[in-house]
Amino acid sequence: MTSTDSRPRLPFGRPTVMDIAPLYAVLHRETAPVEVLTPAGDPAWLITRFEQARQLFADPRLGRSHPAPEQASRVTDAAIISGPTGEFETEKATHDRMRALLVPAFSAGRMRRLSGHVQELVDARIDELIATHDAAPDQPVDLHALLSFPLPVLVICELLGVPYEDREYFHDVSTRLGRMDIGDKAQEALDDLQAYIRRLAEVKRADPQADVLSDLVKAQADDPDFDDDELARLGAGLLFAGHETTMTRIDMGVVFLLSDLARRDRFAADPDGQAQATVEEVLRMTSSGDLGLLRYAHEDVEVEGVTIKRGDAVLLASGAANRDPSVFTDPGEFDPTRSPNIHLAFGHGIHFCIGAALARTELRIALSTLFRRVPGLRLAVEPSELDIRKGSIAGGLVSLPVTW
Repeated sequence: MTSTDSRPRLPFGRPTVMDIAPLYAVLHRETAPVEVLTPAGDPAWLITRFEQARQLFADPRLGRSHPAPEQASRVTDAAIISGPTGEFETEKATHDRMRALLVPAFSAGRMRRLSGHVQELVDARIDELIATHDAAPDQPVDLHALLSFPLPVLVICELLGVPYEDREYFHDVSTRLGRMDIGDKAQEALDDLQAYIRRLAEVKRADPQADVLSDLVKAQADDPDFDDDELARLGAGLLFAGHETTMTRIDMGVVFLLSDLARRDRFAADPDGQAQATVEEVLRMTSSGDLGLLRYAHEDVEVEGVTIKRGDAVLLASGAANRDPSVFTDPGEFDPTRSPNIHLAFGHGIHFCIGAALARTELRIALSTLFRRVPGLRLAVEPSELDIRKGSIAGGLVSLPVTW
């Protein structure tokens, strides 16, 4: 890649929390990958078109490791995606081993069995939401604080075996490690979280339970290559990804439904019947942050006449790809009846997100229950006034004031 200041620099500005950056509309007209600068100032290829993104998600020539890590482009100061992870020569074997370990824990069947408990958790959070409103009916209540944040934390902590009493520590450290603007403090947060996972793994060795971390500790006995450092990295990643993205999507699902009261009323008239299709449109419309999924080319890859060279950084912008007008009619419109709706919210191919069924379960139950119990819910501020979490790779809202 050539060095030039004319390359656009991520993240791109966007007008409201419901929109993507207008620059993506321009980039969608480009047939080839686009050279950009990451927030760290390093070069990368940005993929915004749907078919190219889907192709590259499944391309084994792209990976999370780098053939020469010291030369790799950095993306941000956020420790969770700052640069390459894993060992270049062993990445595929490690990936295959981890998926074999985790697929049973995150299978669609297990999520169906878990749905009854998720329903109990959602009902309890909405009970508190209603009680808070009833205590001060003239004041808005923060749906983010009472539902969108605690629900995914409760679910992922229970699934992995993290004590819920540690939730405040966990929330603080995961928030810091996902920040793009705090320098070394993001890496310190990742170190802290991995140290926490190591301590918790020792507890599971002494007293294993029916949870994912206990399963991983047991797996170490059969796999000498699966050491404590790898377990800590995996556990930290699961904890971060397992609540940050779902939290954001619950918030945004509510925002999209409440931004048009006629749409809200249609959904509230039959929330259970419409929940599945609505969730898919929420997933299409809500990307995780404004950067994209980081990959590195393990060998030269040609895309639309452009050669992405070995070692180049690639950002797969699924949020932009999911609004590609060559694939989706009226891509910027929230349409719960959209069919088909083959989005890339969870990636594609060999790296398809292992937590997809869990996220869908939480979103479906949270949205359907909320609008069944509080059909007159409305935003307490205009969508343009919602406070976006600045500097976070996962994006999302600081708060979501609602009333009814």
